[in-house]
Amino acid sequence: MLFDIHTHLNAEQFEEDLDEVIERAREAGVSSMVVVGFDRPTIRKTMELIERYDHLYGCIGWHPVDAVDMREEDLAWIEQLSRHPKIVAIGETGLDYHWDKSPKDVQKAVFREQIRLAKKLSLPIMIHNREATEDVIQILKEEHAEETGGIMHCFSGSPEIAKECIKMNFFISLGGPVTFKNGKQAKEVAKEVPLAYLLLETDCPYLAPHPFRGKRNEPAYVRYVAEEIARIKGLPLEEIAEITANNARKIFKIADGKG
Repeated sequence: MLFDIHTHLNAEQFEEDLDEVIERAREAGVSSMVVVGFDRPTIRKTMELIERYDHLYGCIGWHPVDAVDMREEDLAWIEQLSRHPKIVAIGETGLDYHWDKSPKDVQKAVFREQIRLAKKLSLPIMIHNREATEDVIQILKEEHAEETGGIMHCFSGSPEIAKECIKMNFFISLGGPVTFKNGKQAKEVAKEVPLAYLLLETDCPYLAPHPFRGKRNEPAYVRYVAEEIARIKGLPLEEIAEITANNARKIFKIADGKG
């Protein structure tokens, strides 16, 4: 059974047909999903969804693009909510140098605060990194993020960077781009990273895999990611599904039989 470790089922794109989307995921063999809340509205929606669906878990934090909007009370609120038994990670947090809404120094400060919170709560960290690899790695090292570890969400770096992240107790999560015909680096990462450190995700409704590229992504499509990794690794789909789901349960501290 597949485990989609990063979804945005709390997004407005799913408001009209969420139950159907979740049913299609079940039919595709997706047994568990993590819903990521990264600002006030999406965090609130995440908490609602994990209460409503047994096989949904939550990850909450503050997105780097919106770091400039975060207040002290927001961090305290996230800490309070994170004590819910179905909140399994802090994030997504990190750095995003593609957009210029939040100054880099503000992003870095908010990133460090969330790493420290994750360590305080003994929860893994869900890392968002866009065009900021050097600074992300430096901050993770300076904050000793290896103490709690986490996930490099929608990893877009090189196999060498992936190996550096693994040394810091981070798993490498691959999504739709590994299926793209021009996704050579993602395919190389899938080939080089040991299965024991791989995770699967959709990041839905974004980054739909081939052959749905450019359309709304949904958790059922994580199967296409698994199929491509199985092809690259030369292993059966069932083995990829089982190992990556076990990896997810390990990093999220979810007991066997609960997803």
